Amino acid sequence: MVQEARSFLFVPGDRPERFDKAVASGADVVIIDLEDAVAPEAKSSARDAAVAWLAAGGRAAVRVNAADHPEHQADVAALAGISSGTPDSGLLAVVLPKADDPAIASRVAAQTDVPVLALVESALGIVRAHELASATGVSRLAFGHLDYAVDLGSGNGREAVLLARSTLVIASRAAGLPGPIDGVTTALDDAQVLADDLHYARDLGLTGKLLIHPKQVEPTHAAHRPSEEEVAWAQRVIEAAAAGGAVRVDGDMVDAPVVARAEGIIARAGSAARPAQPVEDA
Repeated sequence: MVQEARSFLFVPGDRPERFDKAVASGADVVIIDLEDAVAPEAKSSARDAAVAWLAAGGRAAVRVNAADHPEHQADVAALAGISSGTPDSGLLAVVLPKADDPAIASRVAAQTDVPVLALVESALGIVRAHELASATGVSRLAFGHLDYAVDLGSGNGREAVLLARSTLVIASRAAGLPGPIDGVTTALDDAQVLADDLHYARDLGLTGKLLIHPKQVEPTHAAHRPSEEEVAWAQRVIEAAAAGGAVRVDGDMVDAPVVARAEGIIARAGSAARPAQPVEDA
């Protein structure tokens, strides 16, 4: 599920009354956040709330605290207890923040017995992106561009983080993983900013996005859903290729890479998930 997902919606772990609302948003994956969204004094209660909700049939990923955080081991142990105690606990994946050590990512996957989404947020993480993508238990890479920019001491504009995004795309492809998950868009009231971010990331090869509000879900799905024009073009290419021989579509030569692209478009169109349902602001 996490490998095909486009939308990953964060919900604070200390707000359990929002868990079901997040699921109702239609997001492909809900991420219960035990890290940035939770104050230090609320870490333990947030962890307990996440575990209780998952044990009661909820389905979500959980972002644990980073490996160097005092709460990390307790987070992982609690999730390991849930996944081992209940065959279908609803724990879809563990999101590992500040991921820069493949061994730690594999350890977390082994302890919890679920896939790990490695959230890369540092220069070291980018340097080790190929190792992270190939690590046992890692099912996908994600990009925390805001923390990455802080680590570099740069701005977080597109040019400053372009190399990092492209590195994650290449590392994912080389390791046989789906395209990586792009970072959040913090402009909640500007739909055009979100749309621009989504289309820019998609053009680079990122195939999912971290979200911080339910109203960002449907625009994310729409951006990753092939347009009618794209689908029509892909169908023309596949039909022409099936006829055999050297063929052209719309004036362009059709060869193997063009056919592969067309097949990818048809596959994405066929696997598009349901549209999001309206959710009131929490």
